[in-house]
Amino acid sequence: MREAISEAHKAESEGEVPVGAVLLINEKVVARAHNHSVQACDPTAHAEILALRQAAYAMRNYRLPGSILVVTVEPCAMCAGALIHARVEGIIFGATDPKAGAILSHLRLADATHLNHKIEVTSGILEEECGALLRAFFEARR
Repeated sequence: MREAISEAHKAESEGEVPVGAVLLINEKVVARAHNHSVQACDPTAHAEILALRQAAYAMRNYRLPGSILVVTVEPCAMCAGALIHARVEGIIFGATDPKAGAILSHLRLADATHLNHKIEVTSGILEEECGALLRAFFEARR
């Protein structure tokens, strides 16, 4: 999670929402990313999506079996859908997202019975630190 938090700080320094992610396969980091939607003018450039793209390219496969995504905040519906499609085995996240979270807070896509893949979920890792990054970012803009 510390590496994901480091990525979140990079996003913040670039004026992006401070979310960071790392993707592991066999306990080795194969991708790391942070939000880049503002600079890229790309609504899909969330940390999770960018990490999935990097990992898929590195592995030469859009499926990432056995992978674990570590991210500072609960993924949205778009990111959760991509994680399911990529067959990510597990997700570890810090802070929940009561407005847009699609893993535990709302849609619960990681364990939806009608989908063809389930993701093991671990939440609350360094939750206060991850949440504080987001709160400080949005408070500074209000």
